Amino acid sequence: MPTGGGPSCGFVRTGGGLGLGSGGAMGEGAGMPEIRISRELPAYLAVPEGEGPWPAVVILFESFGDNADMRAQADRFAARGYLAVLPDLYGGRHWVRCVRKTFRDLLARRGPTFAHIEAARRWAAERDDCTGRVGVVGFCMGGGFALVAAAKLDFQAAAVNYGIVPRHAERVLEGACPIVATYGGEDRTLPGAAAKLERALNLLDVPHDVKEYAGAGHSFLTESDEMLPRPLYAVGRVTFGIGKGKERAPEAWERILGFLDGRLENGSTT
Repeated sequence: MPTGGGPSCGFVRTGGGLGLGSGGAMGEGAGMPEIRISRELPAYLAVPEGEGPWPAVVILFESFGDNADMRAQADRFAARGYLAVLPDLYGGRHWVRCVRKTFRDLLARRGPTFAHIEAARRWAAERDDCTGRVGVVGFCMGGGFALVAAAKLDFQAAAVNYGIVPRHAERVLEGACPIVATYGGEDRTLPGAAAKLERALNLLDVPHDVKEYAGAGHSFLTESDEMLPRPLYAVGRVTFGIGKGKERAPEAWERILGFLDGRLENGSTT
C-alpha cells in the first residue's frame, strides 16, 4: 500500500469510488473498492502521509453503508495519523437489502457482522505499517457495534457515536477497552442512553468519557444528514434531531480524537 505522495490534506486514499451514484442516492452505483480484507469483505483504506508505523482504527458505518460521508471519516483519521479502514459490512450490496439482517447481528451480539469486524481488526493490526494498536470507531448502527466490540474483540480503544446501549450493559460490557462515547440531547431515539452507559461503565470500572451534547441531534458529528433523501430528512429532523447542534461538532471531535490519541499511543500528535 502507498505510504506517501498523497494529496495535500496529509493522507493517501486507497480505494474505489465514493459509494454514491450519479444521482447521489446512498449506496447506489458504487465502484468496488480496490482493497479486499477477504473475498466477502471489500473495504476503503486511508493511509497517513509519510512513514509509519501508525496506530489503526476500524470505522463502522451508519445504516446507509459505505458512502462519501463515512469515507470522509476515514480520511479524517488518516489526516490525524491513523491507518483508517472502513470495511463494507454489506459486502457491496445496497443497504436496503442488508440493514435488517445486520441489525439482527447487533441485537444478538454475534453473527457474520462481528466476524467481518474482527477480520478488519486483525488485517489492520498485522500490517507492517501498523503499530499493532487498533481502535474501533462507530456511528449510529456502527456505534452500537463498536460498543459491543469494545468488550467482545481485542480493540485497545473504542469511540461510540450515538450507538445503541445493549440490554444488560453491565454484563455485556464487562472487560471492555477504554470507551469515549458521544450522544446528542435532541436525539429522541436514544433517550437516556448516555446516562445508562455512564452508569454501566462506572460499575465495571472501565476507563471512559461519555458526554451528551445539549441541543445536538443524531449524526451531528458528520454530514450524513445532507445526504438523506428529502422525505427521510423531514422525519429525521423531528425524530432524530437531524441537522441540530452542528456547531458542537468541532469540540466533540477534539475530545474524541484526544481520547483515542492517548489510548492508542498516536505519536504523530505529540
